[in-house]
Amino acid sequence: MATDTIVVTEAKIHPDAVALLAGYRLVYTGANFSQDELVALCEREQPVAILARYGRIDRRVLSASQRLKVVGRHGVGMDAIDQQAARDLGIAAVAAIGSNSQAVAEHALGLMLACARRIPWLDRRMHDGHWDKAGYMGLELSGATLGIVGCGSIGARVMRFALAIGMHVRVCDPYIEPSSLPSGIVLCALEELLPLCDVLSLHCPLDDATRGLLDERRLGLLRQNAIVINTARAGLIDEAAIQAKLRAGQLQLGMDCFAVEPMAEDSPWLDTPNAVLTPHIGGTTDGGLRGMAVGAAENILRHLGRQG
Repeated sequence: MATDTIVVTEAKIHPDAVALLAGYRLVYTGANFSQDELVALCEREQPVAILARYGRIDRRVLSASQRLKVVGRHGVGMDAIDQQAARDLGIAAVAAIGSNSQAVAEHALGLMLACARRIPWLDRRMHDGHWDKAGYMGLELSGATLGIVGCGSIGARVMRFALAIGMHVRVCDPYIEPSSLPSGIVLCALEELLPLCDVLSLHCPLDDATRGLLDERRLGLLRQNAIVINTARAGLIDEAAIQAKLRAGQLQLGMDCFAVEPMAEDSPWLDTPNAVLTPHIGGTTDGGLRGMAVGAAENILRHLGRQG
């Protein structure tokens, strides 16, 4: 009997995930591929599962294999997978919930500190031979107010980091019970939260309710020189609106996810000031990569085992 195939939309995955999937034939796309190439690969290989890290898993991809039973997401964000099409076709689409939470939370904290103390700017100036001690002023996070939008696995870790360094924390999350929060943490609505924030950190999923969450009007509610951190999903922030605020010196930004990835050669981000930018690597640590790959593999095995 021929070995069932799993398509992996990546050049390689963590060895522990490969070991879990040893009973299957793994076919890799590589890190760079077109949508047409992914469809053609699925038509040719007829996989029973897709382990999805890169690319869009749309209706064409989902329909390309008559044997496809499950898409296991290498990570937690599901906006690149057409979940309605998966439901229509009877295909499970599953995120590796919690698999990279520590890594992303640490990255959010790192961006927060980098913005508060202007570390990247100071580093560039030092390498260019400058000594900017006179006139420099950083933001001390102890005593500052952090607003967290989305207090799930990642947001809760960021909350604990913030409390440990003496920040005041307010949370906006319509799905959380106030009694589940630590003593002293205030739960409030987004528009109540924004004017109170020295730092705002986004940790919510991208869906119809959160798309464009920080538009021009809501960005205008933030305090002068507030720090915005987005290690969640592109699409939560109106990029043109926040770029205008950054150019005007009204906000600071730590950003790990973008509407266009990788960044285009003429991207307006390239010369946007007051922004610390990283290439969507919040979950890319030794522990994070293992967790995402193993979590996806376990989800695939669980669904294949249940369905035949």
